[in-house]
Amino acid sequence: MIIIIIVVEGVVVVVVVEEVVVVVVVVVVVVVVVVVVVVVVVVVVVVVIVVVVEVVEVVVAAAAVVVVVVVVVVVVVVVVVVVVVVVVVVEVVVVVVVVVVVVVVVEVVVVVVVVVVVVVVVVVVVVVVVVVVVVVVVVVEDVVVVVVVVVIVVVVED
Repeated sequence: MIIIIIVVEGVVVVVVVEEVVVVVVVVVVVVVVVVVVVVVVVVVVVVVIVVVVEVVEVVVAAAAVVVVVVVVVVVVVVVVVVVVVVVVVVEVVVVVVVVVVVVVVVEVVVVVVVVVVVVVVVVVVVVVVVVVVVVVVVVVEDVVVVVVVVVIVVVVED
């Protein structure tokens, strides 16, 4: 149990926080775990796409990356919405009317920070994935073209 005493212009407000802090910590941990799982899934999908890129055209690989990115963004948005709903429901059930105002403001700030962090992480992951796939596709195509040119030159010289 955490007791917070706030004194503003002679008015004393005592806030007792118990389960709310635990719920917020659990929610943040769940969001972090989900983000890590999503990043691992994106990395695995990118590895599969890079292997397939040797055979498939650049357009198909780019379309697959876009689909993966859209799926990841949808999953993150759904997780964030569920987290916000859980936090709001727990707040309504657990907290007293006087504490609701203070705790809801703090939790809204925490949820906004978590959402911003998740969005930034997703955007960074998406940009890195797209850059890696495009670089790999360009490098793989250049290597194939160079090998073909060298083989043609050798055949012509013989």
